[in-house]
Amino acid sequence: MISTKGRYALRVMLDLAEQNSEKFIPLEEIANRQDISKKYLEAVLKILVKNNLLEILRGRKGGYKLTRKPAEYFVGEILKLTDAENLLAVNCLKKDCEPCERKNLCKTLPMWKKFDEITNEFFFGITLEDLLNQTETLK
Repeated sequence: MISTKGRYALRVMLDLAEQNSEKFIPLEEIANRQDISKKYLEAVLKILVKNNLLEILRGRKGGYKLTRKPAEYFVGEILKLTDAENLLAVNCLKKDCEPCERKNLCKTLPMWKKFDEITNEFFFGITLEDLLNQTETLK
């Protein structure tokens, strides 16, 4: 299940993409439009800035803006930054998980791997631009 942080990150990125602006959009404007508390939004934005999905300008005329065009952002990359573990179907597929003692006997492991592959392909096949335009990709 996608966490609140992942959903909010996607909403923020879409909000900024909708503004289609070269200027920096203040935190307060984004928070008001998206009905997200500024404190929680700051935590989400920090992750997006740290990973170069957003650019920040501090100060009175500061704010946030996209570093690329909406067509160059995949939903998968946004969700992975904020929600990587929640995108996995089962814990045993986590990179840092201790190997399961039943791994060689598990009849369901191939299914979970395939499910994760399909999920990954799905989210990395949709861009912010697709969401903005509600393209055929989503139907």
